[in-house]
Amino acid sequence: MPALMLHRACDLGPIRAITATISPTPQGCEAEFRLDGRISAIILPPPAVPQRMDNLWQTTCFEIFWQPIGGAYYREFNLSPSGCWAAYDFDSFREGMRDAPVGAISLSCSHDDAGLVLRASIAADLTSPAQVALNAIVEHTGGDKQFWALAFPPGPPEFHSEANRQLIVER
Repeated sequence: MPALMLHRACDLGPIRAITATISPTPQGCEAEFRLDGRISAIILPPPAVPQRMDNLWQTTCFEIFWQPIGGAYYREFNLSPSGCWAAYDFDSFREGMRDAPVGAISLSCSHDDAGLVLRASIAADLTSPAQVALNAIVEHTGGDKQFWALAFPPGPPEFHSEANRQLIVER
């Protein structure tokens, strides 16, 4: 499982490591995110009826960015431990945002005080091969946030940057 790195501007905080993996499926993809640390010291959105919902990234959330190789278009998935999700298409860097068509997204989340695992099964049309980013936002109970990714561009955390898309995924 690839390890995500903590953005250099973030304090270490209660989460010490995050790993993530993604695998293509005939219907879309499956992903898994693992947090190691003091889960009681982070904010977890309460379980909710699974549904599409905006602004999930404002608290603890996991993200997948999927960009077909050679194009400017990309798709963003936001996956909440609550069971809610979002999917957006962009024509290019932060341009042309709209809801992305999704067949289904199924999330499961389990945790204890030492770790958390979120698994996602996504049914969506995902062009392959693609450059993929796996990211996490972790909100601490005091309100601070940690930003985790496979890589970051220079400057503040920017998950929409192509520099984050370090994995090549193909069917």
